[in-house]
Amino acid sequence: MSARLVRIAILVFLCAAWSVLGQQGPDDYPHKPTVLAYIEAFNSGDESKMAAFFTANLVETSLQQRPMAERLERYRAMHGTLQNLTLRAIAEIEMSPEKQSITAAMRAANGDAVTITFRFDPQPPNKLLGLGVELSGPDEGPPVPAAKAPLTMTEEGLKRELAAYLDEASKRDEFSGVVLVARHGTAIFQQAYGDADKQTKAPNRIDTKFNLGSINKVFTRICIEQLVAAGKVSMDDTIGKFLPGYPNQEAAQKVTVRQLVNMTSGIGDFFGDRYTTTPKENLRTLTDYLPLFADKPLLFAPGTQERYSNGGYVVLGLIIEKVSGESYYDYVKKNLFEPADMADTDYYLIDQKVANRAEGYTRAGSAAGVWANNRDSRPARGSSAGGGYSTAPDLLRFTSALASGKIRSSVPGLGIAGGAPGTNAALEFNPKQDYAIVVLSNYDPPSAERIARQIREWMRSL
Repeated sequence: MSARLVRIAILVFLCAAWSVLGQQGPDDYPHKPTVLAYIEAFNSGDESKMAAFFTANLVETSLQQRPMAERLERYRAMHGTLQNLTLRAIAEIEMSPEKQSITAAMRAANGDAVTITFRFDPQPPNKLLGLGVELSGPDEGPPVPAAKAPLTMTEEGLKRELAAYLDEASKRDEFSGVVLVARHGTAIFQQAYGDADKQTKAPNRIDTKFNLGSINKVFTRICIEQLVAAGKVSMDDTIGKFLPGYPNQEAAQKVTVRQLVNMTSGIGDFFGDRYTTTPKENLRTLTDYLPLFADKPLLFAPGTQERYSNGGYVVLGLIIEKVSGESYYDYVKKNLFEPADMADTDYYLIDQKVANRAEGYTRAGSAAGVWANNRDSRPARGSSAGGGYSTAPDLLRFTSALASGKIRSSVPGLGIAGGAPGTNAALEFNPKQDYAIVVLSNYDPPSAERIARQIREWMRSL
């Protein structure tokens, strides 16, 4: 649901990672000048220098999605509490054609541990897509480090290592949620941690319903593929064929379904000034999202670039509605969730009473690093771009439906994630090795993604 980089692809992860927690990290690493420039601007206490950093280093779409005043307000709050940052370690480096990120462990002048993930556009000139900041309270050491695994690992050994790793992450209050690992369609590890509702102290359970963020995009993609297979939609059809009144007529005439699916349409995000000022209780249907982005100019000529687009996936949902004659929510439930036996997966309204649904908790905007409910930033209902709910067992059923052919998809494997303040989810399915990883969290990113990466490394040792 956020502007996080999400890829739906065969699980081929060509990345290099160095775990050097507890020391200053490698002397040289990719994007080092940007990381050091951020620290210098942060420590200056000068908002004009921080604004200059953002302007020079962020991709244009990120600058458009969040106004500078909002960025500086958050900076003001963070600097007022943390004062200065000292780089302690480069905790992780990911470099691949799909994703580039640097995770830095820092110590603040007030004694807090701070982890900052710098996410870079893989395309030259490799500007910043965004920053993820985690405040971990008093610095009692670095964040939970990536655990070492032997060159070969048994299934029982994996379960022991994973249980110890998750116990530590939960103890440090860095993870709240559910982890499920399956081989050959059967769960070999599943455990819940933390609270689904901090106010009532209701604990998370294996079958707790979590916000999936952008993982819902894969459901939208599959529904479009169903309509293409039925001859009701062509990948080369334009938006205007289905939505002739679309507010941007250039987009209506030029943007194709294929470009919407592949995020090469030039349509931007719905997050930004308009989203911030829109009462979230008003966002209840896909049409409600259109005023947030649809009349804006295209960011580039369709098909010439690839940029993340929540707006594009809202448009795909509207096309599904137009072609099927029913709401997106009804269509995906009838044609995907029900055939895959996903009874606990749906797009629940925020004011709907839903048993065993996790509340989301974020430290974003909290100078003291306190977990706060994310209800004020959530729309009343998710969209075809993200924000639906599911459980770990339901997502395992989804991967089984893909493996059996009950649900057909052009993508043979999955490596997808979703995140927003108070929401992080990761789903991986490797059909070749026949394993699935589900990590659902009601904490900020990268609480779930970090754990999924660690499990993936261990799975390679089995």
